[in-house]
This record gives sequence, structure tokens and C-alpha cells, in this order.
Amino acid sequence: MGTSEIFHATFDEHLKVAHETAKLLEKDFASLAAACAEAVAGGGKLIFFGNGGSAADAQHIAAELSVRFVKDRPAIAALALTTDTSVLTAAANDMGYAHVFERQVEALGRRGDLAIGISTSGKSPNVALALAAARKQGLVTAAFTGAEPNAMKDVADHLICVPSKTTARIQEMHIVIGHMLCAGIEKHLGYV
Repeated sequence: MGTSEIFHATFDEHLKVAHETAKLLEKDFASLAAACAEAVAGGGKLIFFGNGGSAADAQHIAAELSVRFVKDRPAIAALALTTDTSVLTAAANDMGYAHVFERQVEALGRRGDLAIGISTSGKSPNVALALAAARKQGLVTAAFTGAEPNAMKDVADHLICVPSKTTARIQEMHIVIGHMLCAGIEKHLGYV
């Protein structure tokens, strides 16, 4: 397959997944945006985490909320658990990698916060354990995943399940939905 074929095949697949995602997830997205805004309006924060590309998405979305998305407005309390290398490496070394996010949720999560785990496979043990810990502490939980079945279903109050099994397409939808989430939260809070 040449580069032209790769280009067009990728766009075709992307557009197909985007269309299916738009068709299936509007209500789930609206519910999550409202829950995030409610958490922030009540003095809580949004806590994002994931591995690899999902770690980058967690940081990206948290930055858009903390700093600004489209225009200047008051800061929105959001953080990514993927940015503190000392905590990540200490927890991985002392407790095992499956516990790196769980331990941070235990330390930083408070009732009224909302924890959002991102896992394209829906099978990341460290994401599932962190969401379970968040629930135990009284946080609202959410997960961005790919096509079901996945382990996040049992630990997420809000499930954004992209209808694809292709990692790249799932990641593309996650960042689009992440950007929409920023806009939705801003709208709910009256900033736009």
C-alpha cells in the first residue's frame, strides 16, 4: 500500500469511527460533561490518568481546563496523575505498576472530585484499580475506552466507549471528545 492509499484509507476509517461515535455517544457525553461541571462548581477537581498515548491525552485535557481552552476564563481545577515522575517511579518500584494511579487517587482524591481514567483497550489494570479506589473514596468515576467488552464498565459511573478496536482511531476520538468535554464544562459553568 502506497502513501496515497494509506492517507485515504486512514481518513475513511477515521470518518467511519467518528460518525459511529457521534451516533452512539451523545447522551453519555452530555451526562459526563454535566457531572464534570457539577464537580467543579461544587469545589471539586477533575483527575485524569492513563498510559502511553492516553497519558498524553490526560495531560492535554487537564492543561486545557487548568489554563484555557478557547478563550480566557477562570481556571478549572484539573490535574493529570501522569506528570510526577518521582511519584510514578516510587509507586511502581515499591508497590508495582498496577498501583501507580491508585496510590495517587488515595492521596489526592476527595469526595466531590471526578476521576477520569483513559484506556484504549479498556483493560489497563492500573486504570481500573484507580477508578475502583476513587469509587471507594466517594468520587464520581468515568472512563474513556474503546469497543466493549472492557474492565472499566464495572468501575465507571460514566463510560465513553468509542466503537472501534483500532488503537489509533480510539485515541483520535478520545482527544476529540476531550476537547468537546472542555467546551461542555465551560458552557455548563457559564464561561461561554
